[in-house]
Amino acid sequence: MNDMAKALIAGGGIAGTITAIALHETGHEPVIHEAYDRTAEGVGAFLTLAVNGLDALGPLGLKGLVKGLGFDTPRIKMQLGDGRELADLALGGQLEDGTVSQTVLRSELYIGLRDEAVRRGIEIRYGKRLADARETGDGVLATFEDGSSAEGDLLIGADGLRSRVRTIIDPKAPSPRYVPLLNTGGLAEGLRLADEPGVMHMTFGKRLFFAHVVHPDGGVWWFANVPRKREPSPADLAVTTTWREDLIRGLAVDRTPAVEIVRATREIYRPWATYDFPSVPTWRTDRMVIIGDAAHATSPAAGQGAAMAIEDAVTLARCLRDVPSIPKALAVYEGLRRERVEAVVERGKRNGDDKAAGPVGRVIRDFFLTRAFKNLPKEDPNAFMWRHRIDWDAPVS
Repeated sequence: MNDMAKALIAGGGIAGTITAIALHETGHEPVIHEAYDRTAEGVGAFLTLAVNGLDALGPLGLKGLVKGLGFDTPRIKMQLGDGRELADLALGGQLEDGTVSQTVLRSELYIGLRDEAVRRGIEIRYGKRLADARETGDGVLATFEDGSSAEGDLLIGADGLRSRVRTIIDPKAPSPRYVPLLNTGGLAEGLRLADEPGVMHMTFGKRLFFAHVVHPDGGVWWFANVPRKREPSPADLAVTTTWREDLIRGLAVDRTPAVEIVRATREIYRPWATYDFPSVPTWRTDRMVIIGDAAHATSPAAGQGAAMAIEDAVTLARCLRDVPSIPKALAVYEGLRRERVEAVVERGKRNGDDKAAGPVGRVIRDFFLTRAFKNLPKEDPNAFMWRHRIDWDAPVS
C-alpha cells in the first residue's frame, strides 16, 4: 500500500464526495474543495442509479444509504407517441441480494453523501473554485479564485463537464460535444395515475421524448427531452417565460398523460443542454487526474452517468491503495477505466439519437423501433453496462 497521501479533490458533487469516502477508507487523507457555497445543495433534478453503481457502493457502506433515499425502479415500459407499446423490460437487472435500480433526487443524494463524508471526518472546503495548479515534484500546489492555495500529494478533478483540472492537464483538451437535446423535468403533485409505482414509462413522442415514474407516495417524477439542433447559450436557456406552454404544445400530439403531468407540476426545471465526450485524450499527469464527467461525460440516455462516476471513484481508490507510486497508480487507473467508459459513452449516444428525430426521421425511427422490439436479441446490448462488477478486496497489480 502507498503511504498515506493527501488528495486535493476539486469538486464536491457525487463523484468528488464518493472519491473522498473511498480514499478515506483506504487510509488516505482527502480534502474536498467545492467551488460553490454550501447553499447550492438544492441544485439538480433526479437520477436513476444503475445496479453496477449500487454494487460498487457496497464495500464503502453506502449502498444502504442510497437505497434509503430513493425508491425501487425495476422495470421500464416503452411506447410510441400514438400509444403503441414497444416493450416491457427489466431496467438494468438486479444484484444477488435483490437490489434493483434506484431513482433518487440528485440534491438528496448529494446531501446524504456529504453528511456521511463529514461524519467520517472528511474535510470539505466551500467557495474554493480552482484557478490553477502545478506539480511540485513530489506533490501538487493548487490555487483558488479567492486567493488561497493548498498543497497535496495529488489533485483529483471531479469538477464536471467544464472541468478546470482537465484544461490544466491538457490546455488543448477537447470541448464537450453538444447532443442536440434540451432536458427538463419536474415533480407533479396531486395527480393520481393508475401506473404501478416504480415502473418507468418512456415515450418516443412525435415531437418530444417523455418519461415518467410514479413515486410510492403517489407523486409523479418526470423528464422530457426537447430536440434543438443549435447549441443554446446561457442566455437562451434563461428565457423560460413560455417554457411550460412550449412543452404542452409539443406533448399534446401524443396519447400519453404527459400534458396532465406537466400541468400538475408547480415548478418545471429550467432547461439545460445535453453534452457528452466521445474521448478525452489526456486524463492524467504524474500528480493530477480527472474522473467522472470531467473525463467521460455520457448522454443521460445511457442511464450510467452517476454509476460511471462511482466506478471511477472506487477504482481510483483501489489503485492508490495497491500500486506502489502515485504516477503508476494513476496510469493503472486509466488503463482499467478508459475502454469501458468510452464504450458507455458510445452506447449513450446511440440510445439518445432516436430522441432527436425530425418529422421525417420520426416515421423511419418508429418503423425501425417497432421492428427492433419485436425481434429483441437474446443478449441485451446494454447489459455490459450494468453487469460490470468491481471486486473491492482484490489487489490491483
